[in-house]
Amino acid sequence: MKNQKDNPMRKIFIEKVVLSAGGTSDNLAKAKKLLEFLTARKAQIIVSQKRIPDFGVRPGLEVGTQVTLRGKNALDMLRRLLGALDNKLSRRQVADSHLSFGIKEYIEIPGAEYQRDIGIRGFNTTIVFSRAGLRVKRKKIKRGSVGRNQYVKKEDVVKFMEEQFKTEFIK
Repeated sequence: MKNQKDNPMRKIFIEKVVLSAGGTSDNLAKAKKLLEFLTARKAQIIVSQKRIPDFGVRPGLEVGTQVTLRGKNALDMLRRLLGALDNKLSRRQVADSHLSFGIKEYIEIPGAEYQRDIGIRGFNTTIVFSRAGLRVKRKKIKRGSVGRNQYVKKEDVVKFMEEQFKTEFIK
């Protein structure tokens, strides 16, 4: 009988890293410039789907921007972003299958210089973890279901980040 660790279907990998920032009108343009400056990718505009009268949000209003990174680009950016936080995260930022944290000022990122047209801005980062075989649930044709063991648990996310990125988790 094989050991659980030897099973290739149990290996965890980073599916994607999503950088996002919110804002409207002029702030949205600055947020979009910031994400494009940091990633050298084109940022996507997020349009609201719901009406929230208390915040003045209506359907069709542009409320944010995001960039999705995958593969080697995602790993390189993640190392830079963790360097801005001194590789310290809170356990409260971890959930099943993902981890989220914010950067208060982009000038804290190693190698990022101040840009006058952007100003001082921050953004959010979400890291999505996955295991082999989860595509079965997402595909359109011959879709199937996967068991609970195929999802990545909080403890697995913490262990992966500690081993791969030398990240320290504080209470």
